[in-house]
Amino acid sequence: MSTLETQAINIKFENFVHTLENEDLFDKTKRVDEVLKSGVLTGNEALGMISLNKLSSIVKLREKNGYKHDVIMLGSNSYLNIQNHPKVLKASKKALEKFGMGMGAVSNYAGICDLHRTLEKKIAQFYGTEDAIVFPSGYGTNIGVISALCNSEDIIINDSANHASIFDGCQLSGAQIKIYPHRNMKYLEKILNRIPDNITGRLIITDGVFSMDGDIAPLNEIVELAQKYNCKIMVDDAHGIGIVGKTGKGSSEFYNVQNKIDLNVGMLSKAPGGLGGYCAAKREIVQYLRLYARTYFFSTAMSASVAGGLIEVFNLFEKDKAGRKELMEKTIYLKEKLLKAGFNIGNSQSAIIPVMIYDETKLFRLYQELRSEGVYVNIVTYPAVRRKECRLRLCVMKDLNYNELNRAANLIIKKGIQYGII
Repeated sequence: MSTLETQAINIKFENFVHTLENEDLFDKTKRVDEVLKSGVLTGNEALGMISLNKLSSIVKLREKNGYKHDVIMLGSNSYLNIQNHPKVLKASKKALEKFGMGMGAVSNYAGICDLHRTLEKKIAQFYGTEDAIVFPSGYGTNIGVISALCNSEDIIINDSANHASIFDGCQLSGAQIKIYPHRNMKYLEKILNRIPDNITGRLIITDGVFSMDGDIAPLNEIVELAQKYNCKIMVDDAHGIGIVGKTGKGSSEFYNVQNKIDLNVGMLSKAPGGLGGYCAAKREIVQYLRLYARTYFFSTAMSASVAGGLIEVFNLFEKDKAGRKELMEKTIYLKEKLLKAGFNIGNSQSAIIPVMIYDETKLFRLYQELRSEGVYVNIVTYPAVRRKECRLRLCVMKDLNYNELNRAANLIIKKGIQYGII
């Protein structure tokens, strides 16, 4: 093992979080800077790459050293590349010309136009709920919804693999927080069974499609447990909306429990290809969020050009004409090639494919070499997952053709053999 590899083992994310004895507030930033300049692979090498053209199956990147090259894109959350659909672009341009670049005020003052309300109605219609609220930030959606509705008298029960924004919202709420192992319904029931009778404000929160694993929460079982123990349910279906379910309505449709989810949360920055997030629910819940969700009340509204484009996105979703079927066919094709080669890709049920590596040193090298040889994927390790479960995350995009999928798969397989992963 080289000196740099030995050093890399001792460089841990959490070592640079806290101020050490006799340090001032910013000394930890200098320590991080020293590491990043040292030449030790840390997994941060590709963070902040510059895209030089609009999103497509082949993207031209500019590396940090100025080098420009084309990569096969397997690292985008815009699975359908719908933001480049002609109807979406036309609607977005029309709104931009009418309302300008930004709205100039928060939503509760003078920050919204009819397009925002139309978008909210579209989302509510899509879920079959009475109303919906649109937040200008996806991360802020979870923060705002949870911290507005929950407080110190309540209890929140989380899947351990929930998104960081959910956990942050839970902490800000001041509620009691319980966590069950990923998709473990027996442990969830054990927690629910032990909740004191006097704690009546109960909320189970789960991702719909889990962002690091690509699997789907067992919402059918969660609904049964919630009914048995008098809990409300919140589902963050950021990676499910437009992708999973018979008509792309997400994880609740996958399990046919659409009318049994209390808080339908999702992000407008994944398959919808825009910005922001939403919560679709009963009218009085949405009304409450408009007044008490601080990330809504104190944030400038989403630009009209984004809202206008997203209206057309939901029109395409409603007609199931966004390309979901084609996306899933290509996802299955790539999964089968990786499985046949011997990779562990977990139990993905979506357009997310985890490729398990289990060794950070190998992961950092593999990630770097794949990109330099023309395949861009996402790297996932601590704090997103445990180090011993580190992985590459492949996000399939509808626009990828089979030649590109084959080239990407062949390179990943070649590297997997080279590093003894398969």
